[in-house]
Amino acid sequence: MSEIANNESARMADALGAALDWWRDAGVDCAFVDDPQDWLAAARPAPSPKPQRMAATEPPAPTAPPPAGGARDGWPATLQGFADWWMAEPSLSPAGIPRVPPQGPEGASLMVLVAMPEADDTAQLLSGRGGRMIDSMLGAMGLAREQAYLASVLPTRIAMPDWDDWKARRLGDVLAHHVALARPQRLLIFGKTLVSALIDHDSPHSLSDLRPLNHEGGSTPAISTYDLDALLARPAFKASLWNRWLEWTGTEQA
Repeated sequence: MSEIANNESARMADALGAALDWWRDAGVDCAFVDDPQDWLAAARPAPSPKPQRMAATEPPAPTAPPPAGGARDGWPATLQGFADWWMAEPSLSPAGIPRVPPQGPEGASLMVLVAMPEADDTAQLLSGRGGRMIDSMLGAMGLAREQAYLASVLPTRIAMPDWDDWKARRLGDVLAHHVALARPQRLLIFGKTLVSALIDHDSPHSLSDLRPLNHEGGSTPAISTYDLDALLARPAFKASLWNRWLEWTGTEQA
C-alpha cells in the first residue's frame, strides 16, 4: 500500500510540474485573479474633495438710526442752553457746515419756524429774500423782528434733506422740546413738508389747519403754510396766508 501511495503522489507531482512547465513555456509566469483591476488608478490624481456648501445665514438686522440730539437726558433745560447746544451737538448736522442759531426772546407772541437757514445766512437767521418777506409780514402784524422768535428745524442748510430719515431719528422730538423751551404764544410754520414729516398729528383737515403743537410743556397754537421759496414765487400764496392769519387771530383787516 505504501508503495502504491508513493507512486500516486509521484504521478500527481509530475502532472502538476508538467502543467506549470506548459504555462511557463506559454509566457505566463504570474498569478491571476478574476476580479477586474484599474491599471491606471495610480496614474490619475486623487479627486479633490467637494467644497462644503456654506450654511445659509440670516442677513444682519438693520440697525436703528441714531436719534437726533443724542440721549434725551442730555438735552438742555433752558432756552439759552438750547442755543449753545444747537450750535455744537454733532447729531444735528453734518460736520464742517456752518450753523446758524435761533434768535428772539423767550415767551414771544409769535415763533416763526422754517426748515433750515437761507443760503445767505451766516450769523443771523433769515437774512435773505425770505427773511425780508417775513420782516414785512411781521410789520403788518404789528411786530418787529426782535419781538418774534425765529428758528429753523435744522441748524444748517442741507441740499435736499431726507425728512423721512430725520423723522425716523426723532428730530420732531427735538423740535417739540425747542418749542417748549421758547414758550411762544403762537407758532407759524413755513413748509408743509415739515408738518407731515416731523409733527405727528391726526387732524382730519388740511395741513394748513394744523392743531396745536403738543409738547412736554403743554401745547402751542400752530398754523402752517408753504415754504419761503413758494411764497416768494406765488404772491397768491401770501394773500391766502394773510387772510388765514386774520381769521386765525380774529384781527379785522384795516
